[in-house]
Amino acid sequence: MSFKNHKIAFVFPGQGSQYLGMSMDFIERDNDLYNTLEAFRKRTGTDLLSIMKDGPEDILKETRFTQPAILFHSYAAMKSLLQKINISPDFVAGHSLGEFTALVANGVLDIEDAMYLVHRRGEFMIKANDGRPFAMSAIMGPSSDEVRSFCQEASETGIVVAANFNTPVQTVISGEEQAVRKAEDIARANGAKRIFPLAVGGAFHSPLIEKAAEWLEKEMNSVSFNNTKTPVISNVDALPAKDPEVIKRNLKKQITSSVLWVKSVQNMVEQGTTLFLEFGPQKVIAGMIKKIDKNVEVISIDNIKDLEDATAKLNEM
Repeated sequence: MSFKNHKIAFVFPGQGSQYLGMSMDFIERDNDLYNTLEAFRKRTGTDLLSIMKDGPEDILKETRFTQPAILFHSYAAMKSLLQKINISPDFVAGHSLGEFTALVANGVLDIEDAMYLVHRRGEFMIKANDGRPFAMSAIMGPSSDEVRSFCQEASETGIVVAANFNTPVQTVISGEEQAVRKAEDIARANGAKRIFPLAVGGAFHSPLIEKAAEWLEKEMNSVSFNNTKTPVISNVDALPAKDPEVIKRNLKKQITSSVLWVKSVQNMVEQGTTLFLEFGPQKVIAGMIKKIDKNVEVISIDNIKDLEDATAKLNEM
């Protein structure tokens, strides 16, 4: 079967998959990518090229740098494939910040505006926490409904919510530190296989950073959101969206809403998607998708070797 007979989704990762040296092999082959980074430097005063290349790692991990770096890396991987092979998606989707990359893929945002927005988004998500003790943790084992119930029980202690539904048995919780620790205790008592705290700069996808949504809305109103023929599957409701105003509203809601990644993948599969192309560092999304539906094909591109392998595989399909 040709890949042209597949329904295809382009998918993009969120924060946490960055690494020193990311994007360098793509930049060496495409001077336009260097120009994109130079435009970002002029717009924000941030030398993202140096941060991705040399770090230090603690700087690359800062949310305001991590988010544009991952978006850029994902874009570079996608651009490199599209230069080699004529392929277009039926759907685009991304995990948290990856939704902005998806909007570059379907033409709603241009790359320079998208990088600027996620840079500002990263700043806002940290600033909005306003000094309150916070935490995020991934809970492995219990179902999403069980994790929701753990959060509800722990909410007597403070704000804690199920933030990311990554796989049927991996859910991230977010909120006030004391309440998150209480939810962890409840999860352990109910047979959670593993719980691991996440090194983050804020209580992402929780009500604690509500101010960030208002600040992001103002920034989004300053850039152009274009019409598209290719729907993005929105994190907030796992439904396809093409209208720019709907997309903007969903991006604002996404700041404090849960990332419905499991439902997003399931909905794309129900709509006939059989091939997922992941663009971005570390192939995190591929692992999630395979845990959601092992019957679909996932091809990941993180580097030049992956690019060559993916091109050969797609040409053989």
